Amino acid sequence: MNSSVASVKKYCNSLVKYSRRKSIPVKVGDVTIGGDNPIVVQSMTTIDTMDTMGSVEQTIRMVDAGCELVRITAPSLKEAENLRHIKAELRKRGYDVPLVADIHFTPNAAELAAQIVEKVRVNPGNYADKKRFENIEYTDETYEAELDRIRARFTPLVELCKTHGTAMRIGTNHGSLSDRIMSRYGDTALGMVESALEFLRICEDLDFDQIVISMKSSNAQVMVEAYRLLVQKLDEEGLKPYPLHLGVTEAGEAEDGRIKSAVGIGTLLEDGLGDTVRVSLTEEPEFEAPVAQKLVDQYTSREGHDVIAEIDENPIDPFAYHRRQSREVINIGNTNVPRVMADFSQLEEVSVKSLKTIGHFYLPEPDKWTMNDQGADYVYSGNRAISFMLPNGIREVIDYPAWEQLEDKKNRHPLYTLEQLQTAETCDDSLNFLKLEDHQLDTETMSVLEADNLVVILNTQNRHAMPALRRFFFELEKRKLQVPVIIERQYEIEDEETFLIQASTDVGGLLVDGFGDGVMLSACKGDGLDVLKLKNETAFGILQAGRTRMTKTEYISCPSCGRTLFDLQETTAMIRKRTDHLKGVKIGIMGCIVNGPGEMADADFGYVGSGKGKITLYKGQDVVKRGVPSEQAVDELIEIIRQDGKWMEPQTIEG
Repeated sequence: MNSSVASVKKYCNSLVKYSRRKSIPVKVGDVTIGGDNPIVVQSMTTIDTMDTMGSVEQTIRMVDAGCELVRITAPSLKEAENLRHIKAELRKRGYDVPLVADIHFTPNAAELAAQIVEKVRVNPGNYADKKRFENIEYTDETYEAELDRIRARFTPLVELCKTHGTAMRIGTNHGSLSDRIMSRYGDTALGMVESALEFLRICEDLDFDQIVISMKSSNAQVMVEAYRLLVQKLDEEGLKPYPLHLGVTEAGEAEDGRIKSAVGIGTLLEDGLGDTVRVSLTEEPEFEAPVAQKLVDQYTSREGHDVIAEIDENPIDPFAYHRRQSREVINIGNTNVPRVMADFSQLEEVSVKSLKTIGHFYLPEPDKWTMNDQGADYVYSGNRAISFMLPNGIREVIDYPAWEQLEDKKNRHPLYTLEQLQTAETCDDSLNFLKLEDHQLDTETMSVLEADNLVVILNTQNRHAMPALRRFFFELEKRKLQVPVIIERQYEIEDEETFLIQASTDVGGLLVDGFGDGVMLSACKGDGLDVLKLKNETAFGILQAGRTRMTKTEYISCPSCGRTLFDLQETTAMIRKRTDHLKGVKIGIMGCIVNGPGEMADADFGYVGSGKGKITLYKGQDVVKRGVPSEQAVDELIEIIRQDGKWMEPQTIEG
């Protein structure tokens, strides 16, 4: 067995067959995470922990919405003590949902909480360390001395958990790695894993294994790499296969939050990883569990999927992102951003107004076209050409028999079936499309794919869609074929949220592994213009969540908790209203100073609560202004963006 195959076996059971990783069971009250138990859905309260009745009422709403585990922040001893009253009131009302205390910086609060609730979450980045964003030089001896210090600080909590039967989550966050870890490992997936393993080794030394581990990040690529690497490292060191808590931290709100969560969480669930899930949305917490449940429900009937050919060699590094090398065909492939192809083939008639749904707008008075940041690059019109001249910047794809009859073929390109391509007498000099299913990759097809003016549109009918499509990409890599590939998926939309989750999982999982030169979310018969608009926007949203094409402002916003110092949902909406035209700019919106600066580490600018009615504004990780009154803070944020040269005035598109 070669090394690449060995790495596959270590981070998942199979890359082609759905098979959930077997972890040890961890008991949290009456709920068991891992083992042969179903994946557990959980969430976190957002209300002040000192508001006992408010916390109870919110918890009840969450449980009634499907939440099986509820986390509550305990930033100090007084909040930890009040968990006792919250728990008592819940039990009095007949709710026995297990409670989890969320701890940052305060070991004494963790030690108290461990005697009250069923589980304690600690962040190894700040449990025994203070983050000052300093680079520190360590020798092996001084580093070992730091580990001894952590052991002394952490051991009392472990012993209390053992005594009281309390479970623990060791939860690494990408944005809050300690200065010590950053100094030795850098801002890497390996640093995230080592941060957790340092604490985990102490637990194993103390004979404590009721532990769940998480590797959360607001960047889905980093998150996926870290979880995979964690599983491999556990196996390498001979550590137990601990259950995994999956989550994309600071995913955001509305469609963007759902798409980003599904890209990160769904990719890992596809590989059989994950024992409990939390979707972090900047919304009321009772809206999170149903989204998480829809993600999990995708896998309840997955084991009977169509057989996918086994993989005898994994040609990619699953622990580090590398985009697949493909040749450039006009503006597809190589270093070009992934393209979006809209499907108009099911429309009875394509009009000028139809193009509004895919971001292209005709302005009658000046007689010109304009487009927004989510203007599709290609439109597939099926078996007949569009009757009017398309705007510059968009090309038309037409079924080969209809294309062959056209007199004007400028910016119009043929789409072939494999049989048509093998017998065709004509083709386009610059760009041709070939429609393939995932199983159509044999020796005969291989020779066709070597043409330097060909792009594949790839689809599958397999319910285990992402691995089926990934298997095709693996074969291209193995055979060193550099044909660009556009990923096609077709969904009948009965429930918009379910569609977002399915599409983001199927397509996003491929993007995270570096696969895909474009996306087409195909139309179904009966799809109206509103559905075509949704599919176009979703395609762009998935590309953004996968960090492969940035077309709009990205908001890294926490889901709020009892530490939040302002109305996070209202503030996020206000900032979004003023800044959502800033293409590619990342803005962190954090409720408090505890996690804010670290967890928005990926942001260009930051808006962080630092006191009642006070905001601290950041450029990157550098403080620009402290103590800004909240009523002035959005204007001040915009001024900082303006001074950095990234501000532009919003434009209104009419028509």
